[in-house]
Order: sequence, then C-alpha cells, then structure tokens
Amino acid sequence: MNQMAERMTRLGSESAMEVLGRAEALKAAGRPIINLGVGAPDFRTPPHIVDAGRQALADGWHGYTPAKGIADLREAVVWDIHNRQGVEANPDRVVIVPGGKPTMFFAMLMLGEPGVEILYPDPGFPIYRSMVEFSGATPVPFRLEEDKGFSFDPERVLSLINERTRLLILNSPANPTGGVVNREDLDALVAGLAEFPDLYVMSDEIYSRIVFKGIEHASLLEYESIRDRLIVLNGWSKTWAMTGWRLGWGLWPDSLIDGAERLQINANSCANAAVQIAAIEALRGPQEDVATMVDAFENRSSYISGALSDLRGISCQTPRGAFYAFPNIKGTGLGSNEMQNRLLDECDLAVVSGTSFGERGEGHIRLSCAASLEELEEAVDRIKGFLHTLPTDLSERKSQGEYV
Repeated sequence: MNQMAERMTRLGSESAMEVLGRAEALKAAGRPIINLGVGAPDFRTPPHIVDAGRQALADGWHGYTPAKGIADLREAVVWDIHNRQGVEANPDRVVIVPGGKPTMFFAMLMLGEPGVEILYPDPGFPIYRSMVEFSGATPVPFRLEEDKGFSFDPERVLSLINERTRLLILNSPANPTGGVVNREDLDALVAGLAEFPDLYVMSDEIYSRIVFKGIEHASLLEYESIRDRLIVLNGWSKTWAMTGWRLGWGLWPDSLIDGAERLQINANSCANAAVQIAAIEALRGPQEDVATMVDAFENRSSYISGALSDLRGISCQTPRGAFYAFPNIKGTGLGSNEMQNRLLDECDLAVVSGTSFGERGEGHIRLSCAASLEELEEAVDRIKGFLHTLPTDLSERKSQGEYV
C-alpha cells in the first residue's frame, strides 16, 4: 500500500551520488576505480579547524544553539563578507544551517507554489530543479552559453521573466561547468531586473573562494539595487574541505528572514554547536591551506581541459573556478549517458553524465578535478584508450540512430 504524498513523486535526486554508489560497489569488488564523479575536495580539513572543533567538544559545546546560529559565528560571516566584498551586512539576517542545501530548500518552500515560475541555470546543480518541482512551482531553465565560458546571455534571461516569475537562481563559480559569470553580464542583468522589482534572486556562491588567477568573482551582494530581495547561499564545505561537517549559511533579505528562521526551527532546530565553533576558526584563522587547495585545483583543471581537448571528438572549455571540467563529447558520437556508463563499466572510470545537470548538459560529461594529478593523468589515458575502440566514421553511428 502506497500512502506517500503525491509531492514526493516530484522530488529528484543527485546523480553524482548514484554514480558514487555504483563506483564504490565496483571498487569493493576489486575493480581499480578512479572516481571523478563526486564534487568533494580530496584534501583534509585544515588542522587548525579540526583542533578548534575538538576543543569545542572538550569545552562543552554539546547543546542547542540559537536557531539562527551562534552570534559570534554570524558576526564572523558578516566580517568575512565585508573583508572580501567590501559590503556591510547585518548578522541578524544570517541563518547558519547544516550544509548548503537547506538555504535552497527554505527559499523554494517560501517562494515556490503552483502558478509560480522559478528560473534556474541549465546545465546546473540538479537539486535546483528538484526543489522547484517539489514546491509545486514551474521550473524554467535558462541556458548557459558554452562559447561564453558558460556564462549567460542577460537579455535571454530577462526575456524569460514574466508576472508569474518569483525567483531567479544564479550560481557562480558554477557546478557543473567550472564557469564564472562575467561582471559585464551581471551588470546588464541587474540593470534589467529594475523592471521586475518583486522578483527575488538567490545567488549560490558556495565556490566563491575557488576562482583561478586573473578571474574575478563578482558577488551579487555588490549590487545595492537588489540587496533588499537577494538571498545569498554560501558555506564551509568546498572552501575548507569540510563537506562532512555539514555547515552552511544563508544571508536573507528582511522580508524573508523570519520565514527562514521558522523553517530552521521546524526542520533542524539549529546547526551542530561544536562545528559552528570550528567554523569561526575557518573564517578568522589562517587561510594558507585555502590558497594551496585553490592552486592545486587550478593546476589540475588546466591539465585536464588541455589533455581532453587533445583527444579525438572532445573539446573542453578551461574552467575558471570551482573544481570541475565539463568537456563537450559530441564529436565522439556518444550521448552523455552512454559515455558515463561505458567509461565506468569498460574503463573503471566514474564521471557524471551532463544530462544529470539538465537538458543542455547533453553532449557533455562532468569530471571532478578533486583528485590527484596522477589520477587525472590515468583517467585521460583510459578515456584515450576507450576512444580508440569507437568507430572513426561517425556516419556509422548516425545510421544506427545514436546521438551525434
């Protein structure tokens, strides 16, 4: 007997986690798996942060905290915002949550409902669409342009907004593309948003510290004209290799902060107390480990994009941030799902199909650069060997009705 609510049928999943499960099962069976499917840094959390968490437990941080989070941590968040963006923020509008996803979910629950449209990037993080559909709202994708380094066309985005549009989601640096939105595109978008004063914007900036040399991360917080309707999502998982610590923060406009706090109370009560103390150390303590990680991600991303582009049938934009490469595989004659499955089954290499990130992801795969350079080199060798097994004449595959 199935008594599950109908809305559960609208809730999607995250394909990277499904690929991880398959890869781990094969690895347990003795296969030499290289896993480039999961978006988690391969570094350990910096020792001074671990020490702060351990000390917090020893000092008795075992109980509940205020729903919004410990005051000193919220002060540290706005201190960091001021330090990096030169923007003053109010700690009373910060909610500390267990990871980045609660901020997304809270936004969807407050703003999404039947009859409402929510715009999101395609290709983009799959949980955006999943949560929009769960809320009852209609998901409306906007295209990220490969030839613009996976930025967007501001005019095209603005043309999708109508009286039903309640929320626009942006993500830069981006998962899965490694793209960073150009300031010129943000300038044009924000200028156009003046025509839609009731539209909220959520800026997912979880990778904001992972940008490469010569690339600027422009935060939407820098645009005063939209701060009264801007939700900023950020956290500790990526920057400080704290994925398993589960801690993030949302900065909310005055009109939504009470709702965000009430959702936090109902969903989580509060975030982990000792982890919040460690997070203060992450923000205010030494940052050398962050710089080391970013340099490593840049070197790996540069290698993988160049090496893949040298292979038959593949081209790859050079990532500008985050730690992903999103190569175009259309020239191989394979679709994204087939490439994902065959690389895992035949080459012991886990990657994620581009279609896991939206319809515009077809013809691409995502590789995580959160792996050693040696593993990336071996991965490229395995892909190269696999491509040599494919027909050189793509017309043979076309005649069989396969993707080209």
